[in-house]
Amino acid sequence: MTALLTDPLLDLRVTDALALDLLGPGPGRYAFTPDELVVPEQQRRATIGAVVPAYNEESTIKAVLKGLLRQTRLPDVVHVVVNNTTDRTFARASKLAGEHTVVRKGVEQVTRVYVHDLGRLADKKVGALNYGFRLVRGADYLLGVDGDTVLAKDAVERLEAEMSSDPRIGGISAIYTVDNTDAPRGLPRFLLTGQRAQFAAFNLQNLLRGRNMAVLGGQASLFRTSALEAVMTAHHQASPWVSDSEVEDSLLSLQIKSLGYSTKISATARATVGGMTTLRALDGQQVKWNYGAIDLMWPGQRGDTQGQPFHPNLRLRWMENASMVVNALTRVVFGLLVAGAASIGAFEFSPVWLVPPAVAVALNVRTALSMRDRNWRDVLFAATLVPAEVYMWIRIGHFVRAWAKFLSRSRTDNWAAQAKAERGAGWAYLSPVVVGVSTLAATGWAWTLLPVEARSAVLAVGWPVLGVVTVVQTLFMLRRVVRRQHGFRA
Repeated sequence: MTALLTDPLLDLRVTDALALDLLGPGPGRYAFTPDELVVPEQQRRATIGAVVPAYNEESTIKAVLKGLLRQTRLPDVVHVVVNNTTDRTFARASKLAGEHTVVRKGVEQVTRVYVHDLGRLADKKVGALNYGFRLVRGADYLLGVDGDTVLAKDAVERLEAEMSSDPRIGGISAIYTVDNTDAPRGLPRFLLTGQRAQFAAFNLQNLLRGRNMAVLGGQASLFRTSALEAVMTAHHQASPWVSDSEVEDSLLSLQIKSLGYSTKISATARATVGGMTTLRALDGQQVKWNYGAIDLMWPGQRGDTQGQPFHPNLRLRWMENASMVVNALTRVVFGLLVAGAASIGAFEFSPVWLVPPAVAVALNVRTALSMRDRNWRDVLFAATLVPAEVYMWIRIGHFVRAWAKFLSRSRTDNWAAQAKAERGAGWAYLSPVVVGVSTLAATGWAWTLLPVEARSAVLAVGWPVLGVVTVVQTLFMLRRVVRRQHGFRA
């Protein structure tokens, strides 16, 4: 008896025997190969529009554009959007404007560089990004690159490959670091090395969290334009970036994530960003970043920025803030307890106190060794403890300043404050030192007023509490020291 199988599309009829050959695992005459079973998708080359917002970048803009033009995968168009600039950024960038044709792997690629000077923009970088978005709106992807960021020659190719491999990705950021090789000796080189260590720890945390990136930073990130369009529709915005937040890139990342897209950090694409070489400039940058993050974390609504304390992208932010609180308190309390014990002749050194610093050094060294382009300064910075400790105190000052501005409901323009700091103006960065010294002096004076019995009671309670907190903190650091890194390089 013959059974018939009918294909509604091809109207093919086969016998039982042929059907067994067709459906069975054996390599019969009618077995399909994988190429025959899978209908290949139609391939088309995606389009990438690069947007480079530039504010007073005359010293770096040519290197940035040359970095884009030497890519193994050229962007299809590059728009340099100069804004609020008082230097020769436009003139320097204009020298590379026009059409550029290169041959990569035997394939001719063409791109065109446009340079726009928008004069004074009230929305500063946000306005420049949105202007660039309107220019590249028809492209598949928008590549945002800061005016002081130089991409590795294969960065665009790697970002595009990762983005196109998964339609769920709404945006992906490169791994970025700061170059400290040619920095002047002394404070500038110290600060740049500290920023390298800070960025390496941040990158490594994101890489080890499933490569989920909380912030698609403006330094070097590739966005799916359909995701940007979806953000505009869902949040009733006229443009992807808004000026309501101090950290426009963090807010946009939250919005993209909220719509079901993933926000990732690349496993391999890399970029070098410009660092801050003065305490004043570093303070302006870091306080703006911290203030903006707090604004997003805080429950409720401030202005037009809705606090989203339980958003998945903010978990790492909460961990960072909790870590800074613990780091600050353990250091301050330890110093006060040692001074208090010495004041009543009860000071006794214990070798156990050396364990937390030793674990901290091990963690710092492991982070430094995870950096792909590490140099001897990075390793020495981590291994000698003192430089890393000094930089930690600087970061604590930024942290305290940001929270103080937030809790005081100060609505100062932190963009303008950062720009002012980078110009070498302002003394706000010294306020944590002034407040800290004043507080310590007041605490010392109050301590002298206490009777010896009260001082002993304070020490009797303070040391055990500090011991418990320090043990927990040390265990967390030790966990990070022994954690597998799965081959990732910061």
